Order: sequence, then C-alpha cells, then structure tokens
Amino acid sequence: MRLMPSSFVPRSAGFRAAKGPSSAPDPVPAPRARTVLLVSLALGALLFLWQLGSSGLVDETPPLFAASARAMAESGDWLIPHVNGLPRYDKPPLVYWAMGLIYALPAQNHWDPLGTWAARLPSALATVVAMQALVVTLLRWPQGRRQQSLTALGAGLAFALSPLVLLWGRIAVSDALLTGTLALSLLLIWHSYAAGGRRWWAGWLVLGLAVLTKGPVAVVLLGLTLVLFAALQADWRGLWRSLRPLRGLLLTALVALPWYVTALVVEGEPFWRSFFGYHNLQRFTSVVNDHQAPWWFFGLVLVVASLPLTPLLLQALVRAPRGPTPPPPLSLQRFAACWLLAVLLFFSAAATKLPSYWLPAIPAAALLIALAAQRRPRLAWRLCVLLALLLAAAFAAAPLWVPLIVTPEMPELPAALLASGRLAVAAACFGLAAALALVGWRRGSPAALLALQLPLVLFVPLALLPLWQLGDQLRGEPVRRLAAVVVERSARSGAAEPLAMVGMLKPSLHFYGRRVVIYEGAEAAGLVNLAERLAGETRQGQVPSSARQQPHLLLVIDADTAAREHWRELDPELLDQAGIYRLWRLDRRRLEQRASALEAAGVRADWRDPRPERY
Repeated sequence: MRLMPSSFVPRSAGFRAAKGPSSAPDPVPAPRARTVLLVSLALGALLFLWQLGSSGLVDETPPLFAASARAMAESGDWLIPHVNGLPRYDKPPLVYWAMGLIYALPAQNHWDPLGTWAARLPSALATVVAMQALVVTLLRWPQGRRQQSLTALGAGLAFALSPLVLLWGRIAVSDALLTGTLALSLLLIWHSYAAGGRRWWAGWLVLGLAVLTKGPVAVVLLGLTLVLFAALQADWRGLWRSLRPLRGLLLTALVALPWYVTALVVEGEPFWRSFFGYHNLQRFTSVVNDHQAPWWFFGLVLVVASLPLTPLLLQALVRAPRGPTPPPPLSLQRFAACWLLAVLLFFSAAATKLPSYWLPAIPAAALLIALAAQRRPRLAWRLCVLLALLLAAAFAAAPLWVPLIVTPEMPELPAALLASGRLAVAAACFGLAAALALVGWRRGSPAALLALQLPLVLFVPLALLPLWQLGDQLRGEPVRRLAAVVVERSARSGAAEPLAMVGMLKPSLHFYGRRVVIYEGAEAAGLVNLAERLAGETRQGQVPSSARQQPHLLLVIDADTAAREHWRELDPELLDQAGIYRLWRLDRRRLEQRASALEAAGVRADWRDPRPERY
C-alpha cells in the first residue's frame, strides 16, 4: 500500500508534467529527492512516533475517542461510535475506524497496555504524511532555482515543529487527521492545476476522507481557498478546466455520503440534531462550552503557532499578492497564502473558537515560511533569531516563573518541573538554534533555516517528551491506578458495583476501568443527580437498581470536592487514594438520605435536562 498518490512521486530531472513556461525550475533530481525524503521521514518518525505509547491518554477528550474506537472493535458495530454506554455523534467515523482497526489487532492489550499506540497512531501517521507531502511538493515543483532540496526539507520541518502540531500530532483526537487529509487534498489539487489538469481526481477523492474525518467543514475550507486563489490568480477558467470541480465534488460525495446517509437512516433525528445541528451549525453560529474568544483570536494563534519563525511567515504573506501573476507551476506561494487566509477568515467568523481550529492552516504556513527563507530577508531573519533567543531566555528563567504556576490537579507540578532539569535543556536547544541560525545567515549558508530547525528537533526527545511524561505521571497515573483497583476488585468479587466520579470528570476512568461511569459535578445538584441516576437511568452497560439490589457504590472523588459540606460525613470506606483522588465505597442508603435532605432544601435534580456534550 502506498502512503501517497502517484502524483506525489518526484519526477526525474528534465521531465515536466505540465506545459509550463521554460522559466519554471526543473524538479529535484530523483536520487537527491529520495535522500531528502528519507531524511524527512526519519525526522518525522522521531518527532511523532518515538515513545508514542509511553504515556497514558490525556484527559479530557482523547479517552472519549479511544473508548469509542475500542468499543467499535469489541462490539463489531462500525457504524456509530459509542462511549460510556451512549452514542457519540460529534465526529464522522474515519478517526474511530483508524483507531478501532488497531485495537482489533491480536494481543493489542499486551503490546499496547496503555492503549495509546492504537489511539494516537492515526494522528501521528497523518502528521508524518502531511509533512512528507509538503516536502514532495517542493521537490516536484520547486519555486526557485536555489536551495531546492533544503527548502523542501525546511518546509516539512516548519510544519512538524509548530507548537500546535507537536501537541496535536500526538493526541488521540480527529484534528491531526483532518489536517493531514485536507492538506493532502489541497496539495494534490494544486498539483493538478500546476500540471494542467493531470490527475485532477486525486485531490477530490482525498477530500472525501477529510469529510469523513470532521464533516462538511473540509469542503468549505477547500472551496474558500480555491475562490480566493482564483480571484488573486485571475485564472478562473484555468482553474475550472484543470480541477473540474463538479466532477470532483461528485467523487467526494461518493466517498463520504454513504456513511452519512446510512447513519441518518439508522439513527434518525438524534443524529441529525446532534451532528449537523449542534456540532456543526451551532458551533459556528453560537459559543459552545464557553469557547469564546475575540475576533482577532486566530491572529494571535497565527503568531504563536509558527514560533520562532513567525516573522518569515508574515513577510511571505505580505509578498504573496505582489508582482505579476505567476504561471501555474510557480503559483504555490499564492496558493498557500489563500489557503491560510481561508482558514483565518472562516474560523474568525465562527462564534466558537479553539486553538486546534488553526491546525489546517499550518501546512500552508510552513510552505510560506520555507519560501520566504529561500530569499533570506534580513529583517525577518533577525527577528526569528531574536525570538529563538527570547524563548531560550524564558526557559532559562524557569525558576522565576514556574513557582507561580497553580494547578489544582497537580499541586506538585512546579517543584517537579524544576527538579527535572528539562527546562534548562529546552533553553539550551533554543539557544543553540538561535546561535547556529545567526552564524548560518551571516555566512550566507543555504542551510540557515535547517540550522535553526535541527536543534528544535532535539528539543522534542530531550525536553518535550520527558516533560509530557512527567505531566502524565502527576495527572494521569492517579486515575489509572484507581481504575486498576476497580478492575481488580470487580474481577475478585465477580460482581460489578456501580461506579461514579464526581468533581473533576476524567473519561480515562471509563477507558481504563472498562466500565460505565456516572459522571457528576461537585455541586449539591450533582449529589442529587447521582442518587437518582443510579435508580433511574438506563444506558448500555448500566441497569437501574435500588439500594436493596445494589447497596454500595464505588465513587472516585477529588480532595476539594470531598471537602464540600454536602459530600462530608457520608461515612465512606476508603479503598485507595492516588494524587488528589480517593476511591470510596459508599452506602447508597446514606447517599439517598443526603439527596432527600438536599431536595427538601430546594436543590433540584437536572440530569434529565438536555446536555449535548454528555458522556
């Protein structure tokens, strides 16, 4: 199986797929191109596959994806994801299918005990493929006659080393897969335009996979990119003739629509109302889950997401619309600028804003950064070096600001960060990057961009991953430990007592406990809800019961919640504790008595109220 369509294979020197002008540079010779691709692939594996399964799932969203995918593999129901006994309509199924196929492999529990290889591998592979697609694009279609191989490798690293990509490329959610499939689709479509319509269908087929990853937003972003590019390029007819958008959208529909139609027929109104109504339309038109931000939010994210190379990105964005209209094979910078602008405009207009929404723009930003670096602009380059020095200084000054960090879930975090010594390593990596970049630029080296990037590659295994594992030990390990106690207790007794979690709601308890968990808030209403839900709520894996039928409840509660008045003096049996969490065995009669007292005081149960994000 090939990871990339054949149109991504670099052409041999002297061969031109498009009837472009003679001024268009020849592609990088095949032997050198293969070397660059092997180096890029090795760097991508180091950045995103190294130690991928060494830490647990990060609460709060990744365990929901992982549990849904594992449930698909175990139940054989590959149509609608289910988590914690409820259908999960938030995303289309491609990311669940990808994870689920790995969970279905023989002995998966033994070689992937934390379940993170299976859950994270789709994100990691999609990120590595997007990185290689950027490299191949600039090897196949150089945008200048100088530094072709170095520019291609620099573009791949500019994408991979984005702070957002380094995080989301290792997280078990759908954002990295959307970024990879959409980037591949857009690059293939630009390839077709540059080649005069050759393999016009490839990008549209991949677009169908993007629609199966996160919905119609993929079509909107691609369409907006093409409209902006056609206007800036003043070549509507050429684009229409090369890309054949009507036939292309039909191919996209053939890939994506069968699942949507089947899900709508089987699930009916709940699927329509949740997926299209809430997770798409409502997220765009109104603020969801308090993810509100000012209109300029993504301007700030643009700056942060490309550090320390943001000045090169801004310089490229300013230059993109200037000058005469380039021929199709030399129009990549304009196309990338329109691609980035499409993401900026669309998500700035949305009411709900999250940093992860910027991920689809980062491949375009990487192209712009590499092409700007090719011209070696003095001011932008000096600013990049200065930013790298400032980041090095910030890490070096960690003893001044780390003690100010307040984390109720990880009270030991500041001391652990300083004791690890990894922030000093991070400072050294950024300081080395600034020094090498400055020397390279002054000497006129074509490898100046790589000189800045390669020390940042070292930053990942030497500092970022150890810090990630440290955070997992402090934040994730306590929940996994209590989940293991629950599993062991159920296996020993042969009877599964109801399991609940109040206060801090961690879906990893459900994933690692392999049980339905009743989640409720710390407030008094949460206690009343819990008592009522044990007696009256039905979902897959949970049957309502009375206190006589199941007299005890296993309850995971954090220290702050346990100190609240309505949770005190319930006389629980303390089975274990880890970090800030305690595992209680609680008499349900006492719980019901406390719930009755709270109801008499005016506390109302609200668990039957609609909650689109309930799990």
